[in-house]
Amino acid sequence: MSAQAILFYIFGILAIAGALGMVLNLRNVVASAMSLVVTMVALGAVYVVLDAYLIAAIQIMVYGGAIVVLFLFVVMLLNLSTDEFPPGGQKFIKFSMGLAGLVILAQVLRGIIGDPTAFVSPETVPEGFGGYRVVGIALYTDYVLLVEMSSLLLLAAIVGALILAKRKIG
Repeated sequence: MSAQAILFYIFGILAIAGALGMVLNLRNVVASAMSLVVTMVALGAVYVVLDAYLIAAIQIMVYGGAIVVLFLFVVMLLNLSTDEFPPGGQKFIKFSMGLAGLVILAQVLRGIIGDPTAFVSPETVPEGFGGYRVVGIALYTDYVLLVEMSSLLLLAAIVGALILAKRKIG
């Protein structure tokens, strides 16, 4: 097994662990957001291992940075210092998510240790895969309508946030 494959599996397992930490940490919302950061950075590292550097940078900057900061601002604005989760529901969710994590871990270990033919070698990556030129050409030729629609949606969200911020509370 190559070093690239080993790094891929290490960061994949780290991403799964971060996602499980986010789901299983029901009482502390800030710790859940930090687990989300771990998941996003691990996914960015997986993209680096796959030689998709632009997508990795976008993953870390947009999701690991901006989205998680937005989550933390919402948590701070809502002042979620007291949680109202029923204790009985937590045990079931933690048990079911822990069981799901163990099943996924068993499948990964079975694939790595037990059956080496379970993982086929990937096809060769086309030239320019994950680079800025290919992504830019795809965005502004095939997906130009979707890019413009998302920009209008973001503009509407900014205007709505400004209107809500200017309104007097109380």
